[in-house]
Amino acid sequence: MLWAALSLVAFTACEDYLGEETDLGFIEVPQTTFREVAYVPVQPILNQFNSPSDIIAGFDELIYVVDSATQEVIALDESGRELGRKFVQGARAIAQDRKLDLLVIGTANVDGTDRSCIYRYDLSGNLGYGIDFAQATDTIIHPFYFKTTAITRDAEVRFNRISVLSDNSYYVTRTGPSNVSIQAGGPDDAVLLFNSEDRFVTPIPIASRTGGQFTDYFKRPFAITTLAKPPQLSVDQRNDFLYTSLDPNGVLKVQYIENLSSVDGSVYLPKTDWSADTALADDFINEPFRFKQPVGIEFTGDGSNYIFVVDRASDSLYQFTSNGLEGVQPPPASGQTKYVNTSFGGTGIGPTQFNKPTAVAYKDEILYVADQGNGRILRFKLTLDIR
Repeated sequence: MLWAALSLVAFTACEDYLGEETDLGFIEVPQTTFREVAYVPVQPILNQFNSPSDIIAGFDELIYVVDSATQEVIALDESGRELGRKFVQGARAIAQDRKLDLLVIGTANVDGTDRSCIYRYDLSGNLGYGIDFAQATDTIIHPFYFKTTAITRDAEVRFNRISVLSDNSYYVTRTGPSNVSIQAGGPDDAVLLFNSEDRFVTPIPIASRTGGQFTDYFKRPFAITTLAKPPQLSVDQRNDFLYTSLDPNGVLKVQYIENLSSVDGSVYLPKTDWSADTALADDFINEPFRFKQPVGIEFTGDGSNYIFVVDRASDSLYQFTSNGLEGVQPPPASGQTKYVNTSFGGTGIGPTQFNKPTAVAYKDEILYVADQGNGRILRFKLTLDIR
């Protein structure tokens, strides 16, 4: 009897001990929350510009801005600190090749007439490297890169944008009053290929899926981007490009052109296998009449393979995946299955608003937008990339 009583007391004490000390009710269970997926401004806003018309992230890890009002190329470091300026006659657009030379679209006076041209600048001077030491080493003047004489309408032809390939050859968009064949130079509205020695190669012909070719495929081409983007060590070797059209009647104002090679040669074809899966996204890059005046386009070179487009008429920036879905993947464990729309904008002077944006660049998860109408460069970071 004594043993049974002691056992009962021991069991009761143990039960009280276990019951009270192992009760988890006092522990706060964390509630999982997700930040809004969006681009947030990076401060300060860079407002030392008059009319920034183009911006690039260079292979030398610097940012270059063209101010068309002052006809200057301005170099910035990653913090936004200005490193120097260079006057270039008629400067309006810029690119940098993998040799670290700058290619600047400007104007050159020929026989009293300003003509569109491309200046090549070597940044390595005797006293150092940088925009302050830049020296012009070549000038490509329209139309003398493909014929020896000019006619009156050649003064109306404009180079618009440049984008460089991995082998330092490059594409240039060109527009003008004549869209018929003009000798070996092709129609005025064209995408041109130059080699790394600044020699004109050809206007790009576009092949049809049925075997024909179009020499007048491009209508008012403006912005252009290749896939060859910084950093140097992981540059894409493909010769594909994306371009925008300012044709007011254009149905698809942003197109991806693939360069396909085979034993029979090389052809350029419009990409047709964009995704239109509404289970993955609500909007897509290839929707008819999606854009009004897409004047800037950028492809990211860090492996994310995003496509950014800025539209001057709608004062907006759009983000797409490489297969055409608008937005970015939702955060892990968010419960969402569709891509999250991260496009933004609107007319104004706020930190996420624009007034006639003209160009977009991307480097190290920072998005740069040339907000021409407000005379500033805006920088943004995706909330998912904030660490």
